[in-house]
Amino acid sequence: WHAGMHDNPFGQRLTCLMIAKKIPDAAVPMSLLADHPNVQFNYYRKGIGTCAVEMH
Repeated sequence: WHAGMHDNPFGQRLTCLMIAKKIPDAAVPMSLLADHPNVQFNYYRKGIGTCAVEMH
């Protein structure tokens, strides 16, 4: 799994938050790592992207 290849920037941040707060949810497959005792994240900076609020 490589950051930015399958998730949008918001999804990457949400998944990281869910893992950090120990909130596993089958709807967010990567969040199942919340049950693992030792998870380390290393992000490729250009793959993270940006999050912005848009009015539609």
